[in-house]
Amino acid sequence: MRDGDRSANQEMTGLATGNPRARIIASVVIYGADLRYIGPMLASLSGDAVRLVVIDNGPADADRLATLSTLLKDWSGEIEILSGHGNVGYGRGHNLAIGRCSSRYHLVLNPDVELAPDAIFEALAFMDAHPDCGLLAPAVRDESGDLQYLCKRYPNVLDLLLRGFAPRWVSKRFRTRLDRYEMRDLINDHDTLWDPPIVSGCFMLFRTDVLKAVGGFDPRYFLYFEDFDLSLRAARATRIAYVPKVRIVHHGGGAARKGPAHMRMFVTSAAKFFRQHGWRWA
Repeated sequence: MRDGDRSANQEMTGLATGNPRARIIASVVIYGADLRYIGPMLASLSGDAVRLVVIDNGPADADRLATLSTLLKDWSGEIEILSGHGNVGYGRGHNLAIGRCSSRYHLVLNPDVELAPDAIFEALAFMDAHPDCGLLAPAVRDESGDLQYLCKRYPNVLDLLLRGFAPRWVSKRFRTRLDRYEMRDLINDHDTLWDPPIVSGCFMLFRTDVLKAVGGFDPRYFLYFEDFDLSLRAARATRIAYVPKVRIVHHGGGAARKGPAHMRMFVTSAAKFFRQHGWRWA
């Protein structure tokens, strides 16, 4: 974690008293339309075990902060809002919370995620039973209930182009190849899988000491591939586990469906990733 992330201009608003039972700090970065997801996410997140830090990368104005306060006022645990620092990017936003983290576990969470009622319980039970696990990834389903394959093998350029931008009729011709990249031969909804190379940033439950030891997110990634990079660095320091007893629903979508700006950010971050970790073309 870089010193610049700790010194970013920010305002903190505590909306509840401290929760001495909290074992997890959960950080959630929001921007723009992400506000619409906050209610469902909060309803699914256990207040007893979790202290929530919301990092608002959106415009710094009183109306936005008031809207956030209204959405968060019924939270039963402790909440902080970090705002006023501007849009510093996804990873740097989470680093603002990671630098303040003092709990045993830290949960990196997307605002467009809903947790199963027992997700936190199952996650803590697994981490407590497996001290060699420093990063846990859950089973992820989409809004239709279909399993999403968000654990990945190390990518190559062709796989990313096919998965992110190719028309459906083209990607179908490479289905066997893409299935391997998405680890469909190993990922299911009942078997724990140890050491997947890459896990999704929509839900990453870390031991805090591991997360701090690897330095949090690399702030050079503004959006996309910051979770790829962090997964690879974490794997050098600890073991990673995909645990299907921990279940979530993810409402997110691909970069290509979000417009040209996201496509440009995706390509830029992919190039950074390959320069840092090694190019693989096909």
